[in-house]
Amino acid sequence: MEEQAQPKWRGKSSAEVNGHAAQEVWPLLADFCNLHKVFPKVETCYQLEGIAGQTGLVRYCAGFASNRDESTIKWAKERLLMIDPIKRCLSYEVIDSNMGFKSYVAIMHVVPINGDGSMIEWSFVCDPTEGRKMEDVQSFGESSLQSIAKKIEHVLTILK
Repeated sequence: MEEQAQPKWRGKSSAEVNGHAAQEVWPLLADFCNLHKVFPKVETCYQLEGIAGQTGLVRYCAGFASNRDESTIKWAKERLLMIDPIKRCLSYEVIDSNMGFKSYVAIMHVVPINGDGSMIEWSFVCDPTEGRKMEDVQSFGESSLQSIAKKIEHVLTILK
């Protein structure tokens, strides 16, 4: 008997960045290898290969160790698939990680709202991941996006 392929997991979330226009928010997300500056759960992020701002760029991102135990660090290598500064949109894929993802592609989009505000929209498609539930992946994405939006608000407020 053939093994039947499981359907892909799909999710999306959004978070407001209050008081800051989309054109202010976009450069912070478009800076693909500096995710650690706007994502509090990421301790380090740096370029592994490719050219900054161009498709094919690969970054390495890692979180913090729990109780100083290096084996608890979650990490991923991600490739920039598409970046569009006019539409303020980028797409990336996880090419390697210790989190069990075999296929994961995400899109981030910054859109204007309420005159002086903006919204970060994030969506993903991935293969089911052993040891995880779709709801856990979605929940992690939602909480991560909320923390990114708050950090961007903070950074942009300081810069004003």
